[in-house]
Amino acid sequence: MAPKPPKMTFEAAEWVGIHGLTFLASDMPRLGRFLSLTGIGPSEIAANKEDPQFLASVLEYMLGDEPLLLEFAANNSYPPQTIQTAWDLLVLEAARRTRG
Repeated sequence: MAPKPPKMTFEAAEWVGIHGLTFLASDMPRLGRFLSLTGIGPSEIAANKEDPQFLASVLEYMLGDEPLLLEFAANNSYPPQTIQTAWDLLVLEAARRTRG
């Protein structure tokens, strides 16, 4: 049996989300497609770049596009399942903050 990977922290999930945003922003056509499909404006990126719900939306976008997901994972040396785990943690934290 393969050893289990260490459990991801919320802070690590935030970094995955920030790396995802940086990855999208590093290529104008890729960023343009993200903005177009999500309806997010450039000003919203700057205002929400540390919001767990926004970072979760970045990862959710990538999870919906397997070639993009695999490229992002490879570029950052992440196993692809890391992105799903990070998304899960960001969604949980966003829900926790909403409930107060």
